[in-house]
Amino acid sequence: MIELMVLYILVNHDFTMYAIHKRIQEFFIAYTNPSFGALKPALVRLEKQGVITSSKIMSEGGKLSVFYAITKDGLKELKRLMLLPLSKNPLQFMSDASIKLSCISFLEPEERTEVYTDIKTVALLHKLNAEKTLEDEYTPLTAFQRIVLDNSICTYKNFVSMIEGLEKE
Repeated sequence: MIELMVLYILVNHDFTMYAIHKRIQEFFIAYTNPSFGALKPALVRLEKQGVITSSKIMSEGGKLSVFYAITKDGLKELKRLMLLPLSKNPLQFMSDASIKLSCISFLEPEERTEVYTDIKTVALLHKLNAEKTLEDEYTPLTAFQRIVLDNSICTYKNFVSMIEGLEKE
């Protein structure tokens, strides 16, 4: 998802690595917080793919800064990443879905519908799995596990309701 976030950040403006990191924190801190150690290799990968370019500019103070810009292929790659199916891993799902929803304004309405459908489908799958586990009389659950499962079910229900609200806009 770091590649998706970087490309989305660069859609409207060229930025240095530091500024990209700062924007990621501003926009996505509730879902993820990648380090500079994760960001730098992502920028290298994206540049090797030809979806971003870098240019070195000397500041007035004599400091060399590297600015990154998205290419036309980068816009296509951003769309491709937005339309990729979400992970079926529940741990990864919530943050990835939240990131995609935060970037959804980039997509055309029919493409948004595709993303909404994917998110709802996976959320309902996770909700169903949690309900089955909770209802399975052969699965010995502690009170704490039951509380966590109940909370997960509510979280997925709320997520689906949120998507349904977004679909109406």
